[in-house]
Amino acid sequence: MTFSYKSLRDSYVSNKPRSTSCVTLAVILGFLTVLGILLAIAVLERPPPSRDHETLPGDAGGSSSSTDQCSMVLVESIPQYVKYKGNVTFGIPLDKAWKDLLSMATDQLDVASFYWTLTGEDINVNSSSDIPGKEILKELEELPSRNVSVRVVTSIPSVRTNSTDLKVLKKKGVQARKVNFGRLTRGVLHSKFWIVDRKHVFVGSANMDWRALTQVKELGVVVYNCSRLAKDLYKIFQSYWVMGQSNSSLPQPWPAKYDTTINKHHPLLVKTDNVSSRLYLAASPPSFCPPSRTQDLEAILSIISEAQHFVHIAVMEYFPTTRFEKPQRYWPVIDDAIRTAAFERKVKIRMLISCGKDSDPAMLPFLKSLASMDSPHRGISVQIKLYIVPVGNQSDIPYSRVNHNKYMVTDKVAYIGTSNWSGDYFQTTAGVGLVISQHAPDPLWKTKTLQSQLRAVFDRDWHSEFAVHLSELGHHPDCTLSR
Repeated sequence: MTFSYKSLRDSYVSNKPRSTSCVTLAVILGFLTVLGILLAIAVLERPPPSRDHETLPGDAGGSSSSTDQCSMVLVESIPQYVKYKGNVTFGIPLDKAWKDLLSMATDQLDVASFYWTLTGEDINVNSSSDIPGKEILKELEELPSRNVSVRVVTSIPSVRTNSTDLKVLKKKGVQARKVNFGRLTRGVLHSKFWIVDRKHVFVGSANMDWRALTQVKELGVVVYNCSRLAKDLYKIFQSYWVMGQSNSSLPQPWPAKYDTTINKHHPLLVKTDNVSSRLYLAASPPSFCPPSRTQDLEAILSIISEAQHFVHIAVMEYFPTTRFEKPQRYWPVIDDAIRTAAFERKVKIRMLISCGKDSDPAMLPFLKSLASMDSPHRGISVQIKLYIVPVGNQSDIPYSRVNHNKYMVTDKVAYIGTSNWSGDYFQTTAGVGLVISQHAPDPLWKTKTLQSQLRAVFDRDWHSEFAVHLSELGHHPDCTLSR
C-alpha cells in the first residue's frame, strides 16, 4: 500500500467528527502541510537509484572494496631466437608463471582453453621446444594425486589435432568437458584462463599449447591472492561447465547465482603497496552474460572513448567485419570508436597488428584505410605497424612464429583480453577481458603498476626491429600481408 500527503489529509477530513474545533483542525492541517513539504524535499534530495543495481541486490553502490592482498604481474612468452636490443621491459616468462601456479594449488584448479596441444606429437612435430609443454602436462597429471581437483573446459568446434592431452589427464582423475558453442551460439569457446584455489587467476592470450611457451608471442596477467576476482571469474567458468552437458540449452535469463557485483560501474577496489587498483572482468558473447556483467565489447569501447591522450592496441587480427559467418558482414563498431577518438578528441592511436605466414591478406586494406587518417598538421595521429616474428629455421612448426597478443593500454586503463578484434569474437564467441585502472604516487608508478609495465612492453615492441610501418613494409618473406 502507498500513502500520499493528499490521501492522508482527505481521509482525516472526511472521517473527523463535526464537533472538532476549527482551531484544532487548522493546526493539524498545518502540520500535515509542513510534513508534506518536508517529505517532498527529502524525495528531491534523495539520489535516484542506479540503474546498474537493478540486478545487484544487496550491493551498496560505488566500488566494491576488497581486503585481499591482490598483486598483479605481467606474464609473457617471447618466441625462441627473438632477441631485443638494449635494456627493455619483460614480463615474467609464461611457463614459469604457470609452473608457479601449479605448485601453489592445494585444492582446486579450473582451466578454460580453446584447445589442448601440450606435446609435439599432438601436431606431428618433433621439436625439443615442446619440452616446457610436456613439463606442464606432467605437473597437471600429478595434481589429482595431491588431492587437487582439476576441471577443464574446451571448445566444440576446435582446432583439429591428434592431441591425447585430455585423455591422459582424464585417466589421472581430471574432469574435462567440451562445450558445443557451435550449437549454442554458432561460435567457439576462445577464452584462456586459469583459476587456482579460487584466489589466484591467469588471464591472457595463451592456449594450453606448447607453442604458446616457446614458439608464439603471448601476453597475459596473473593476479595473486585476489579471492573476490577469482570467485567472479569462477562464475564465468561455471557457466561454461554447465553448458558442457550434452543436453544443455542457454538459460533466459541466467540464474541469480551467475550475477556479479563487479563490473564497469562497480569495479573491485584493492590497495597494495600504495597502489590502488580498480579491476573488473568483462565477457562475451552476450548470450553468456547476465545483465550485471559488463560485456567485452562494451569494455573496449568505453576504454577507447574515455582515453584522453593515447590508445595503444596490440592484437593478432583486426577486422572491421565478421570473419566466420556466411556471408560476412561489415562490422565497424570498434573501428568507428578508434576513428572518433583520433578525429574528435585528438587521441594518439598506435596499433601493433600481427603478421605471419598464416595471416589473412584481406586485413591489409582495412589497416591502410585506418592509417590514412594520420594527419599531423590537423592533429590527427593514427600509426599502424605490423609485428613480424622471424621464422628462421622453425618453418616446420605450423601456426607458430606469430604475435598472439590481445591487449590495450591507454593513459587511464590497461586491458588484457583473449579475443581478436573482429565481429564474431564479441557476438558469438566466448572470451574474457580483465580491465585494470591504477593510481600511485609518481615514484611508484613506473615500478609498481601493471599499467606502466604494459605500456613499456608496448613501447619495447613498437620500437623493436620486428615492428614495421605499413608504409615501409615492402616484401617480407615472413608476412603474408607484404605479398
